[in-house]
Amino acid sequence: MRVIAKKILREFWTKYADSEEYLKTWYKEASKAEWKNPNEIKLQYPKASILKSGRVVFNIVGNKYRLIVDINYIRQWVFIRFIGTHKDYDKINADNI
Repeated sequence: MRVIAKKILREFWTKYADSEEYLKTWYKEASKAEWKNPNEIKLQYPKASILKSGRVVFNIVGNKYRLIVDINYIRQWVFIRFIGTHKDYDKINADNI
């Protein structure tokens, strides 16, 4: 998968240092992945949530932070739509952000 854009993750872990190692690991794993559908993501990340829109929510640092991605399985692209605290996540519509 091609993750677009790592810069967003880097900016986030600069502000929230406790997320850095987890986000680096997630980025590395996602970049090597060849997910064909949401079920394959759930096999690797059982606690990930698949939304009605098809977006995927990953729990970061034991659910302290949330990462929302939109995936084009055919082109193998992962678009980062949101990264934030759990409190910030509760204020947004994850299907539309």
